Amino acid sequence: MSQPATPPHAPAVPRLGQGIVFLSREAEVRHAYHPSLNVLSEREWYVSFDVGASTESLDYHTRGTRTTDGGATWTDAGPLVARPASPPTTHTIRTRHFGGGRMIGFGKWEDRLGYETQRSNRQTLGQVPMRLFWIESRDHGRTWSPPRWIEPPLVGPTWELCHPIIPLPDGSWAAPVATWRGWNGDLPNGEVSGLLVSSDQGATWPRFVPTFDGRQSGCIHWEQSVAVRRDGSLVATAWVYDPRTRETRPSVFVTSPDGGRTFTAPRPTGFLAQTCKVLELKSGKVVTAYRRHDQPGLWVELAAVDAAGWRTERRGLLWGGVASGMSGKTSTSEELNQLRFGYPSLAELGDGSVLIAFWGSSDRDRNAIHWLRFDPNAI
Repeated sequence: MSQPATPPHAPAVPRLGQGIVFLSREAEVRHAYHPSLNVLSEREWYVSFDVGASTESLDYHTRGTRTTDGGATWTDAGPLVARPASPPTTHTIRTRHFGGGRMIGFGKWEDRLGYETQRSNRQTLGQVPMRLFWIESRDHGRTWSPPRWIEPPLVGPTWELCHPIIPLPDGSWAAPVATWRGWNGDLPNGEVSGLLVSSDQGATWPRFVPTFDGRQSGCIHWEQSVAVRRDGSLVATAWVYDPRTRETRPSVFVTSPDGGRTFTAPRPTGFLAQTCKVLELKSGKVVTAYRRHDQPGLWVELAAVDAAGWRTERRGLLWGGVASGMSGKTSTSEELNQLRFGYPSLAELGDGSVLIAFWGSSDRDRNAIHWLRFDPNAI
């Protein structure tokens, strides 16, 4: 699969390495989405990702793959959870390495009985009935526990899930989510993103801490990214979308100086983006990767983020040629299902370079999972 062309005059970021994590065989044509990158050592990486004939198909599920030679070759690690033969279900899971051999997966389990042809309602932006769950591996993702169900403290009634569970400074677990409409469009608690919090290692989830609140503006804050910083504070970004006008608005960020108990009011990042993911480097600077809305391609930037705000130092194009896809010309659900790349997942390696995995296609035939490595100081 060829690399999309770089738009003219775009500042291209030099790559230190690149490759394909997963690409289906031509005979089966399965699409891959939403990778979670886990660096187990400098050369051993585990990537989980969603795969299926389409985002709507009944074979949609999450599986893993592993490299022990720094991305040169990959070995299929199989599905993370088994699915029953009936009734029909689909699922999606995000994973995170918790240290040692321990990994935690955070997912949603979708009931497809009566919804065999669609996971999302084109008219209402609603989703099929679903439950949240988590799973655990103690052997670096080689085997996984059965699903352990999460009972949220508020009604979604369904949920957006675009982030793994993260450990908070006080030892609690936080599961970033956003409320989402039920199939018929019901949204009893309005548009709000936040953290489901468990203080007992996932046994119960009694707290919900808002991060981005769209209940007054009506805006959705999609695909939030939350990073715990070395000083114990948190920073989070979000894709701001107005479902009434079908417009993407300028991206915002919030911080939490008290370790995730409360968050500040949103402030501007200075870019217009979708599916932005954030990583704090050992230097204390923040690197982000996002699908840029006003220009084609996957972009990265280095920024200083503190009480004074978000100050971009450098910005460049990492993987280009494909537009964001959210033009507002058709229904929001339809445009989401037709996106051609996104969901970057980042990690810093020992030499200070940044490793990134994302899904993308240049020809619409097959979506692949890509990996790239770059020097954040060369942006």
